Amino acid sequence: MTATRVDKPSVLIANRGEIALRAVEACRLLNIRSVAVFSTADRSMPHVMQADEAVCVGPPQSTKSYLNQDALLHVAQQRGCSFIYPGYGFLAENADFAERCAQMGLVFVGPSANAIRVMGDKARARRAAMEAGMPVVPGSTEAFSDLSSAQAEAGKIGYPLLLKASAGGGGRGMRVVEGAESFEAMFLQASTEAKEAFGNAEVYLERYFSRVRHIEVQIFGDRYNRVMHLGERDCTVQRRHQKLVEESPAVALTADERKKLHTWSVSLAEAVEYEGAGTVEFIFDEESREAFFIEMNTRIQVEHPVTEVRVGANLVAEQLRVAMGQALSLPEEKTWHAVHAIEFRINAEDPAAGFMPRPGTVAKWEVPTGSGIRMDTFASVGTAIPPFYDSMVGKLIIYDEARDQAIEKAQQVLDQIQIEGIPTSTPFHQALVGSLAFRENRIYTRWVEQEFLLSPQG
Repeated sequence: MTATRVDKPSVLIANRGEIALRAVEACRLLNIRSVAVFSTADRSMPHVMQADEAVCVGPPQSTKSYLNQDALLHVAQQRGCSFIYPGYGFLAENADFAERCAQMGLVFVGPSANAIRVMGDKARARRAAMEAGMPVVPGSTEAFSDLSSAQAEAGKIGYPLLLKASAGGGGRGMRVVEGAESFEAMFLQASTEAKEAFGNAEVYLERYFSRVRHIEVQIFGDRYNRVMHLGERDCTVQRRHQKLVEESPAVALTADERKKLHTWSVSLAEAVEYEGAGTVEFIFDEESREAFFIEMNTRIQVEHPVTEVRVGANLVAEQLRVAMGQALSLPEEKTWHAVHAIEFRINAEDPAAGFMPRPGTVAKWEVPTGSGIRMDTFASVGTAIPPFYDSMVGKLIIYDEARDQAIEKAQQVLDQIQIEGIPTSTPFHQALVGSLAFRENRIYTRWVEQEFLLSPQG
């Protein structure tokens, strides 16, 4: 492969699907050259077609393509890229990869390797949060790959427990352990899944709370030591620790509670000189009105569009601007849009079959358009959805002046969506927005499994 000579900044987009397409669009907006990578299974994906250049980096298996650091770095050098954009998933929270980029003179579009190691490693992040004076969920102060050591720690913390992959998120490498008798099986499952997803088998332990909300705060920092928050999101609607629906603002919080979470999040990011997009996550107990820090995701989140429509900004483009050395250019809070935004993840899954992923080819893709409706997707008629990756094919974002109005609009849009060729999670969302409990916001992180799927109208 001959090195390419370029006359303007070039970004290697080390991802696929919807976020890779967003990155290509952001590059075009900023007059930056985009170089996409793809596996043999993704040869016809839109981000490949729309990038200025595209290079195949391996077969369908992620470990041989999108997780192949040597291949990605080689392509970046040969194609004259100065920046590597990781998106979310894959190598987005891999400190070693960020460090290798820096060693080769490439800019990793995200925080420093040190910030990723401190905040991306869940156990170290807990210690950093405690040093910053934030309350944390009782749990281990270190991560474990050894079963016997983990079992001993579990006995000290008590059950029920939540096992979480130390090096990643998104529900992978996560298991609830109800008692000591199931610890070994759950630990081995979580550790194996963490190794496969993130290349790190370590798992840490924390006390499990059964009826809480999941609230996260979007933060952004630049290299000039400025950190700001962009409000919070309520990510309580989950199934098996996978987020399904996200909203902003989190209407369950009072103004004082909201301000407290914002302040904590900014302070934590400042402590590690955070640069780029990140999310500080909390569980919130509505009965006691207590919030506990659980982790920080050192990357852009899948649900960032609900923040974009509220704030009035392009966060992917802002990531690139910050990586290029520019100061934060995000709108101040007083100029944000007075809307309530809800994101519904549209996955190629069959809700009637236990949400089993169903890859295939899209035969029909019709989504209503109009004010307060946004669909972020790589799918269209003829798009082949491969079986090798995450099943998400799109994100439907609905926004209106208030939550009730946004839900009504969402109901109308979801009823009109027509997708054929693959089953999707759309029927689940249709039932969700019709549920009285969801409309009245009487939900918690296990509500979907423990109540909604058993009685959808309740």
